[in-house]
Amino acid sequence: MKAYDMTDLALERKISGQKNLKPAFKKSERIGNTVISEIVIENGEEKSNENYITIEQKGLWDRDGSELEELTDIISEKLKEMVKRVCGCEMNCDFSLLVAGLGNSEITADSIGPLTVKNLTVTRHLKSFEPRIYNELGSCEISAFSPGVLGQTGIESAELILGAVKTSAPDLLIAVDALAARSCERLASVVQISDAGIRPGSGIGNMRMEVSKRSLGIPVISIGVPTVVNSSTLVYDVLRNAGMEQIDSDIERILESGRSFFVTPKESDIMSKKLSIIIAESIEKAFLIN
Repeated sequence: MKAYDMTDLALERKISGQKNLKPAFKKSERIGNTVISEIVIENGEEKSNENYITIEQKGLWDRDGSELEELTDIISEKLKEMVKRVCGCEMNCDFSLLVAGLGNSEITADSIGPLTVKNLTVTRHLKSFEPRIYNELGSCEISAFSPGVLGQTGIESAELILGAVKTSAPDLLIAVDALAARSCERLASVVQISDAGIRPGSGIGNMRMEVSKRSLGIPVISIGVPTVVNSSTLVYDVLRNAGMEQIDSDIERILESGRSFFVTPKESDIMSKKLSIIIAESIEKAFLIN
């Protein structure tokens, strides 16, 4: 894979050249305008699978009313499926969830994680201090925080999350983050749910400590939406779509020089705010006790 041919989406990953990794579509279905795909990536070296569920709908951020409710219902149901898979149990009033909103709240395209935390209704404290209200809400224990980014705190996000996990002892961590895509068409149009853990900043080439079951000792689910595309990736994709399979050295040099530039839609601020509401509502629905 070229250094500028990068993406966080399983739908777009080219892993055929990576040793011991075998991608496979488990199934795909359509509900109205929404396409739901389940992807399994088999890792023969570690003898483990990475599972991805993607919910794709053009302009999904621009939904309201019944369309918004239908969308959050779909996301919450798929999230429930993933929770049951990684935790191996049914949720009840004693189930404890910690949500980590990854990203930089001061950068619009990277603010989905922190904004999701702001939009969540947290309940963990109510169980002890207001048990009547807690029972009326009919929710699991939910706590949430935003660890910021290394450049803001001087501390790796994974280290801060590990501290929060040790303090709150949750049954599950959900990490919410903005992602990078390879195609402009998928910007703000895909929600990806995964049990593969997450490396904050990996989509833009900033490889931080991973947030995963291996590093935290508890099940981890990541939820992400692509908000940026690498400028060189964008040009590379356009050239290939135009039928240019072989790229000469001059174009290669130009693409290499543009790897540090990222593009986001002009409505990025509105997108991030609306997407964070969609994710927060989906999480809350998924962790209601029936």
